[in-house]
Amino acid sequence: MKFFLKRIFDLIPTMLGMSFICFILIRLIPGDPVLLLIGERGADPAVYLEMQKNLGLDKPILAQYFSFLKNAVQFDLGTSIVSKNSVWNEFIERFPATVELGVVALFFSTIIGIPLGIFAALKRNSFFDYFLMSFSLVGYSMPIFWWGLILILIFSVKLGLTPVSGRIALEFDIPLKTGLLLIDTLQIEVLKTEGFKPFISAIKHLILPAIALGTIPLAVITRMTRSSMLEVLGEDYIRTARAKGLSFKRVVFIHALRNALIPIITTLTLLFGTIITGAILTETIFSWPGIGKWIVASITARDYPVIQGGVLIIAFIIVSTNIFVDIVYYFLNPRMKITGDKK
Repeated sequence: MKFFLKRIFDLIPTMLGMSFICFILIRLIPGDPVLLLIGERGADPAVYLEMQKNLGLDKPILAQYFSFLKNAVQFDLGTSIVSKNSVWNEFIERFPATVELGVVALFFSTIIGIPLGIFAALKRNSFFDYFLMSFSLVGYSMPIFWWGLILILIFSVKLGLTPVSGRIALEFDIPLKTGLLLIDTLQIEVLKTEGFKPFISAIKHLILPAIALGTIPLAVITRMTRSSMLEVLGEDYIRTARAKGLSFKRVVFIHALRNALIPIITTLTLLFGTIITGAILTETIFSWPGIGKWIVASITARDYPVIQGGVLIIAFIIVSTNIFVDIVYYFLNPRMKITGDKK
């Protein structure tokens, strides 16, 4: 119980520190949101001061920060300076696109990374093992913005196999019920009028962004699976299972993999943060209309409420996910219960 409460209370100072740093940093970026709105040439000083007052930018920075915190506690993240819409509503509108991209990227990295990690562990110190670990290191170190452009150049420009940007072809007007195009394109009314063409278009648009975003998680999952499998394969119960004459597949995929999956699942959950932060670059490169592209556009426009609110929500999701993983792992691992209750 103490461990559970401690992890929950850790959320408060983390969010406060993150929100304060973000609040200060965005105001250190050169540029004035008011001047960007009314234009630098011929700006009337009286109009400038009036607009600055309406936006609350005439107050001291600390006063602005505490006002932001007061409203955030009441689930009011403010209004966008550019669009005049609620920050929360804009986030909800774009979040499904980021979730769809992140889930597909994580699925891609999982179905490839776990088998590669298993084979690397079974072929330990072989050429295949060394090659795979070197390749995963390259994948982990590869900048997303560079990798995304390379994918576009090869598969979109040179080969013409995939679209360059967007979520779906402009010719399709799909009613969004869930916000997830892979689901919304399979609505009965859409299938009756368009068939599977919108669904296929959505998949084609999703392939390259998912590969670009899933490359780093793929490398992490591969190395984690290999490490976890090697640790489990050295346990006494694995040697006992082999001595009993159990088949190779049963020993590896039933006894070994089942126990090796605990740290792998933990890693998969923690990679959610990497997916969210990596989506900022990926969505910008592929013009994917999610929260990453939304925040980058807001930085360019110096839309303070959007940046503050968007980063706060993302940070909350990431920190909450990490806390959830710690709590689940606490119940799965008996040793954590002993050490956690003593703290």
